[in-house]
Amino acid sequence: MKVRRPLEVQTFRRLVVKVGSAVLSGPRGRQQQLAIAAQIAALRSEGREVVLVSSGAQAIGMQKLGLTEKPRSMPGKQALAAVGQPTLMYLWEQAFSWYDLKVAQVLLTAEDLGHRHRYLNARQTLETLLEWGIVPTINENDTVMVEEIKFGDNDQLSALIATLVGADLLVLLSDIEALYEADPRTNPQAKPIPYVERVDTRVLRMAGDSPGRVGTGGMKSKLLAAEKAQAAGIPTLLLPGTHPQSIAKALRGEPVGTLFAGGNRRYSGRKLWLYQLPKPQGEVVVDAGAARALRQGGASLLPAGILEVRGQFGVGEAVRCLDEEDNLIGVGLVNYSATELARIRRKKTKDIEAILGYKNTDEAIHRDYFALVSELEGM
Repeated sequence: MKVRRPLEVQTFRRLVVKVGSAVLSGPRGRQQQLAIAAQIAALRSEGREVVLVSSGAQAIGMQKLGLTEKPRSMPGKQALAAVGQPTLMYLWEQAFSWYDLKVAQVLLTAEDLGHRHRYLNARQTLETLLEWGIVPTINENDTVMVEEIKFGDNDQLSALIATLVGADLLVLLSDIEALYEADPRTNPQAKPIPYVERVDTRVLRMAGDSPGRVGTGGMKSKLLAAEKAQAAGIPTLLLPGTHPQSIAKALRGEPVGTLFAGGNRRYSGRKLWLYQLPKPQGEVVVDAGAARALRQGGASLLPAGILEVRGQFGVGEAVRCLDEEDNLIGVGLVNYSATELARIRRKKTKDIEAILGYKNTDEAIHRDYFALVSELEGM
């Protein structure tokens, strides 16, 4: 087990704090919410900026309607979120009012962050709110989301928000104390892991997919969020949200929760956005030569290397690039639509104009608009 490295606390000027549904629900939910508001207020008093990502709309909707299980249908879940979201924001507003802090509600879908202009607009809005001294409180827009535009859960959303606002630290507050060697609910002898250098396949095997009764993400989701943050060079703290001083203790270097190293930032700017896109619009399958050129040579993708086009997408939209074994190579912005690429795949660049009647460019995806995915060992 690796020794936990000390945190360079003075560098954490901006934090993203994500709170899970399980922390905010149940008989102690309100008490824990007030304690989290107090911790965030303390961070603010130290001159730090905090963006809050809060789950809980559906859980509160269940409480208000007296339900013991979530509806299975998408419209039912959307309606549940619509019932709970106003109360969730009211409770946060009341909690922060004790410290003279104002909150702002921001609801997002994967589609919002999957379009470059919307992504930049969201960043500008959040930057403005932080400049005004307001605590942005973000949740997935459950009332309009469908499977195609869903992040998956707020763990993934929080990692994307951390990248979006250039956070120095991501904090995941959960009902689980830390990352354990095995699921402590089924293996009481499992030991907590204080420090993780890199989220790889070995680490992922320690986690389960099963969420709690009111949540949507399990431990694996939190590890994937930490991996996304690592790609941006952002460290992640997984802490027990049920402990009233867990953030302060962790920042003091006390042994609480699990620290995931930030590591070296692999991408920045547009390429980082591409790497972390929640829902690319389609896929292209490339031959072995193109796959090798993309992975090793930093080359652009030419139509001649494309074997298959999947899905519907337009010019400038993001697509996943796969090799012949369906392994993900990376994500890029296409210079041709799905219909156009289907017509010019396997063709030489000199033939594009004769086939389409025009030619936008030689490249199907230019290397400047392509982000190579770092492969987790064996994943």
